Order: sequence, then structure tokens, then C-alpha cells
Amino acid sequence: MAIRLPSVLSAKHILRRSNLFSNQAAAPASQDVPKGYFAVYVGEGEKKRFVIPVSLLNQPSFQELLSIAEEEFGFSHPMGGLTIPCTEDMFINLTADLHRL
Repeated sequence: MAIRLPSVLSAKHILRRSNLFSNQAAAPASQDVPKGYFAVYVGEGEKKRFVIPVSLLNQPSFQELLSIAEEEFGFSHPMGGLTIPCTEDMFINLTADLHRL
């Protein structure tokens, strides 16, 4: 009986990517974040946790969000991690657009 590792690995890759941009309830900070990604908290009321690629840090639109976060929170983020002060919809649209670049 042959084992088909490439299809299993590609399935895991697809599942991992589909879960990266799904919003999750604020999870414990100890939750694993894959290498090359980081977690941010987004929302106006209840904060949702998103895991996004570090490559977005180079994008001017994302840097603008970081500047807004710095102005609002400084280095004291209420969730214990980077908090982005914008709506979930705005964040999802921005990161989806940037991820396509």
C-alpha cells in the first residue's frame, strides 16, 4: 500500500491557509502562530484575532494602520498583542487586497 505524502501535505497547506484569514475569538496568547506570520487583534468592540503574514508589514497601507495603532495605543495594547483600531470588515478587505499583490 503506497502512502501519498504530497497530496496530504498539499491538503494541510490548503487547510492552514484557509484558517489563517478566518477570524477567531480572542484566543490565548500561547496559541501557535506559524513561522512567518503574526497575530493581531482587530475590531471596535469585541476584538477578533487574525494571523497574518509578516510580508504585509512592508505594505504602505498596512504601515498606515500601524501608525494609527501607535497613535491610539502607543506600546500598551489592551489585548496583550498588537491591536489594530479599525472595523473587521475594513481589515479583512485591506489584507485580502494586499495579500493578492
